[in-house]
Amino acid sequence: MTVKIRYVNMDSSDALSQYTNDKLEKLADKYEWLINCDVAFKIDNNQKEQGKICNMELSLPGPRIFATSNEKNFEMAVKETISDLDKQLKKRKHTFSVK
Repeated sequence: MTVKIRYVNMDSSDALSQYTNDKLEKLADKYEWLINCDVAFKIDNNQKEQGKICNMELSLPGPRIFATSNEKNFEMAVKETISDLDKQLKKRKHTFSVK
């Protein structure tokens, strides 16, 4: 799976990119039919407690899957977003496992 990471209106972070790649690699191992993932990190300065936004869009056979989360730090946002994607992929998995 190919991963593209964008940082919107903020500086890029090698540590955050590596953390995201590691988490997505586990997802790719679980679902081998994933094609690529577009990740976007944003900061919403209008929110006091939260405001660290992570958007992920997965390309796979059939319609794309999208998830987003807004947490107090980016690591939690990545974890929550991948958890949401995993739930959606579990629902879709039966389509690819039945042949």
